[in-house]
Amino acid sequence: MATTADIRNGLCIKFNDKISQIIEFQHVKPGKGPAFVRTKMRIIETGKVIDNTFSAGHKIEIVRVENREYQYLYQEDQDFIFMNNETFEQVTIPAKMIEKPAFLMEGMVCNILYDANDEVPLVVELPMYLISEVTYTEPGVKGDTATNSMKAATIATGAEVKVPLFIDMGEVIKIDTRTGVYVERVKN
Repeated sequence: MATTADIRNGLCIKFNDKISQIIEFQHVKPGKGPAFVRTKMRIIETGKVIDNTFSAGHKIEIVRVENREYQYLYQEDQDFIFMNNETFEQVTIPAKMIEKPAFLMEGMVCNILYDANDEVPLVVELPMYLISEVTYTEPGVKGDTATNSMKAATIATGAEVKVPLFIDMGEVIKIDTRTGVYVERVKN
C-alpha cells in the first residue's frame, strides 16, 4: 500500500472502488493542525473530475497502468479505431475515454493507458500539441496585431479554436490539446 507521499500527476489510484487519475495535487502544511493533500482527480469510467482531500499519511491503492503507443485510424459512429504500430492489432475506443476527441487527426500517435492487471484500456492521451491548418476563419484586418483580441477559427480536424486576429485561412498553427488554446503560428 502506498501513502499520500507517493501522489503525483498522472498517477492512477483506486478511489471509492473506481479507478481515478490524479490531475493536480497540492501538499498543504497549515500552521495549525495536521498536513493534508488536496487533489483533483478524473474518474476514468465517467470522465468526471472531482476534488478530494486526503489527510497526510493516508493509505491509497495504486493501480498499475501501462502506457502504449497507438495510431489513430478513423471514427466509426461514436467509437474511434486505433492501431498498435508494433503488432498491428486494432482496438475500438468509445468517445468518453478521449478527453478532446475533436483534436484527433488521422495518423496521429496517441498514448493509451491500460490497466496492467485486466488488460483493459482506461484513457486515451493525445499528444501535448497539435499542428493543423486553419480551414476557415473571418479575414484579418491589416495592423490588428497589437491587441489581444481573438476570433473563432476552424482547423482541419473540424474543431473550433480561438486565434489572434492576424491568423488567416490556410495558415498552419500550433494548438495545446489539453486546453484547446492557440500557441503559435508555424512557419513553413
